[in-house]
Amino acid sequence: MTVSTSIQVIAEADVLARLKALRAKQPVNFWAFYSSQLGGIVTDPALMLIPFDDHMVHRGHGIFDTAGLVNGKIYDLEAHLDRFIASAARSKLKLPCPREEMRDIVIRTTAAGGKRDGSIRYWLSSGPGSLELTPAAGAEPGFFVMIFGGLSYPDRWYTEGLKVMTTTYPIKAPLYAITKATNYLPNVLMQMEAKESGFDNGVFIDADGNVGESSNMNVAFVTKEGVFVHPTFDRILAGCTSLRLLELAPALRDRGLITGVEVRDIPVAEARASREMVLLGSSIKVAPIVRWDAQAIGDGRPGPVAAALLRLLDEDMRSSDRLIDVPC
Repeated sequence: MTVSTSIQVIAEADVLARLKALRAKQPVNFWAFYSSQLGGIVTDPALMLIPFDDHMVHRGHGIFDTAGLVNGKIYDLEAHLDRFIASAARSKLKLPCPREEMRDIVIRTTAAGGKRDGSIRYWLSSGPGSLELTPAAGAEPGFFVMIFGGLSYPDRWYTEGLKVMTTTYPIKAPLYAITKATNYLPNVLMQMEAKESGFDNGVFIDADGNVGESSNMNVAFVTKEGVFVHPTFDRILAGCTSLRLLELAPALRDRGLITGVEVRDIPVAEARASREMVLLGSSIKVAPIVRWDAQAIGDGRPGPVAAALLRLLDEDMRSSDRLIDVPC
């Protein structure tokens, strides 16, 4: 960035033009944005803004969640709203309106986006009004909904598998780990460390030597005995995708792909000796991990359970009773 020796005081009439010019340099797939502070929806990315003095911006006092948009339907929104409301309570954030109204705002904003596939992310903040550590007196909570193209990952992650490393950064304390807050600094640093070291992602290990989670995804395993096993959710985020797959996975036992399903502490040594290791999440869905640090997982190739779980989830996202139609 070039800094001019003279800094202009920009006139109000020029601000919008400059915001539009900024987005022209940095195109984004942002299709619709609801702001309770504006009282409506905008579809121009240049107008998708949050005040700098919003407590979520300058103190990280906010929460978020993400749901998928698949073939014109919203997937698993109720589960995501459950987690959103629980995160709000733990963060001492007031809800902006009743749950049903938030649900309606999400659906209407999705409709305004005019797309059939993508992602829906929504935030709750304690509002603007000061730069103090605690929320401003009388601040109204801010509720924001973004309809966008979603996160994308390389095809090779699914065809060849990922490589992950044990991060050197400490796992979040349980209260912060189970709350989907906007402060993702440990997660960001772990992901950056992995990329700088030639890996695709990282894995947190807890103080007891058990597997935690990845940057913005859960991890799970197929043990040597064929059990599909997932870490307990008391010290990591309860991923909605993980919870749903734990419900769907028993179907693989009937097909002889696994011998059971368990949620428990997983010591690192047991995890490293597993047949398969997978990443699970709303955006990544199910992706196989073939190497952890210097060690291959299983035979070092994507396994059959990862592929079967992905098929189960894709089918559920298109034909289950967890879909909400988006009005045209």
